[in-house]
Parts: sequence; C-alpha cells; structure tokens
Amino acid sequence: MYLVDTNVWLERLLGQEKSGIVGKFLDHVFSHDIYITDFALHSIGVILSRLKNKEAFLLFINDLFTIGSVSIIKLDPEDMPRVVKTMDEFNLDFDDAYQYVSAQKNNFIIVTFDKDFDKTTLGRKSPEEILSLATASDTDTDR
Repeated sequence: MYLVDTNVWLERLLGQEKSGIVGKFLDHVFSHDIYITDFALHSIGVILSRLKNKEAFLLFINDLFTIGSVSIIKLDPEDMPRVVKTMDEFNLDFDDAYQYVSAQKNNFIIVTFDKDFDKTTLGRKSPEEILSLATASDTDTDR
C-alpha cells in the first residue's frame, strides 16, 4: 500500500519534469493500493485554486475517487502529539510529519520526491523506485 505525497500528485497535475514517470507509476499500481491524506488533498486544492485552475482540481477528484479507487486517510486529534513529536525527532515541517505519521499508523510506503523523508525511519520510495522494483519482480517471475 502506498501513501502518495502531495508533490507527486502536483508533478503530474502541473505537467512538471517528472510527470511522465508519475503517469507510469499511476498506470502500473492498482488505484485501490494508493492512498492520499486529507491534508494532501486539501493542499492540492489550495495550490490549484491559487493557480486559477479549479477545473483541474475537479478533474483530479474525479480521476482519483470516481474513476479510480484511491482512498483518503486522515489523522485524528489524538494523533497530533505524534505529529509534533515526529517534527522534532526528524526535523520535518508539519506537512511532512503529517504524511509520515499517516504512513506509519497505516503501515504504508511513502511515495514522494521529498528527500526530507530520507532521514526518517520509514524512508521513502520515489515513483521510479516503485517501478524499478515492480519491473525486477516481473522479470523474476518470468524465469
């Protein structure tokens, strides 16, 4: 199960440099194995709104939840002390700590381009790494 971080979604939505690899990752992984936090979803809404691209946000919602079966997860108020502790422990900002605690609580792999997660216990995987692992696994089963 994969918790996909805000920057991965935005890479695709904004057609940035690694948009193609994100597209391949999303095509390769079953959507029911992908999760997004409520925080990431709302952050994407704020960013696309500021960019005057509300239509892209509505299409994004449709792609994730109507066409696909991506699931939203959230933290409860009782989880906030863990978020703050994680901020201090790994020197993360609130957003990253929220993603980290969400992944830790649900035993998910964090998929992100953000290298701040490299200094954490969970670490991270980039979309490229997930694809490389899947390709290696496909090759092994072909033998």
